Amino acid sequence: MEMAKYRTMMTLLFSIGIFSQVCDSDVKCRDDSGNEVDWLVFISVSLGIFLYKLPKGDDEGLSYLYMDEGTRGWELSKKTINSKSGTLANTLKPLLDFYDRKIEGFGYMLYNDQPPDPYVAPASFGHSKGVVMLDRQTGVWLSHSTPKFPTYRSKDIWPKSGSINAQTFMCVTFSYDKFKEIGLQLMYIHVYSYDSDIPKTFHNELRCVAQRSCYPKIEPWFRVTMLTSMKGRGFSSFAKYTRFRDDLYSGLIGNYLKQNLYVKSWGKMHDPLPSNCSIPYYVYNVKEVRLEGKPISDTVDHSKWCVTPVGGWTCIADLNREVSQMKRGGGAICTKDFAVAKVFSVIITRYELC
Repeated sequence: MEMAKYRTMMTLLFSIGIFSQVCDSDVKCRDDSGNEVDWLVFISVSLGIFLYKLPKGDDEGLSYLYMDEGTRGWELSKKTINSKSGTLANTLKPLLDFYDRKIEGFGYMLYNDQPPDPYVAPASFGHSKGVVMLDRQTGVWLSHSTPKFPTYRSKDIWPKSGSINAQTFMCVTFSYDKFKEIGLQLMYIHVYSYDSDIPKTFHNELRCVAQRSCYPKIEPWFRVTMLTSMKGRGFSSFAKYTRFRDDLYSGLIGNYLKQNLYVKSWGKMHDPLPSNCSIPYYVYNVKEVRLEGKPISDTVDHSKWCVTPVGGWTCIADLNREVSQMKRGGGAICTKDFAVAKVFSVIITRYELC
């Protein structure tokens, strides 16, 4: 009888302990005030959780717009993108703390096809940039378009070169178990991991990507999966390996969603793909957007995203519409939300006709 009581008590204490750990997890997307959010996009114009960073203009190119589940539209941050108390710094705080002291049960991976010095990513790896951080309860997947970000093991995470062009960032908070799927998506993209520390007890799918030791070996050369955030929002993750040999947007996303796409990618490409109306679902190249009342050309906007004119889909992506990038791995994280799609659609002021 006493043994039964003991087991019941230990089970209860263990359950309480696990519950407390779940509640106390710090690895989550966070806004400018440090509050946890399920997802966010920001643009570094700097504008974006959706975050959109604005390009360098009259200011120093450190302003950004952000949007999360609470704002339901772009808001201009009072912080700068390189602030130690802004969205990026608040979200990456567990990583910065880890630099000071190794925290048991925490893992991270930084990947970038244009990594900070002294690293150089071979062209055989995917054209993709991002941050993965997680503990045993929650984690974040931060996808972005900024070369050399984050800087290598420095508390000053923002690279000096990052202020010139507009950039996009998308952060989503997921439960720990979702990172097995995320690891598989990153394997198909074949990301270049330049810094990582993934515990041996964490998902092998994530560990092998961090160690640059795995890649797809059989068809199909793409992978699409649904990922559910901590608060239950669905995100469709698209990933293509180098052997897919087609454009991410016209060859995969448009066909899968069965929707026309307006695609915003980098305007300074050697061999760009033109807008395409010869396929079932048309793809138009966005040439200019308007943010904070200012027109922004694709030649100073390094962001990669697409939106459907109907259907409510918005994707934050890795790849540009360029001939050479048909042969590169890459991907996109998409969400179906008519309010978010409208926010992206209304900023388009000029696109390339077929």
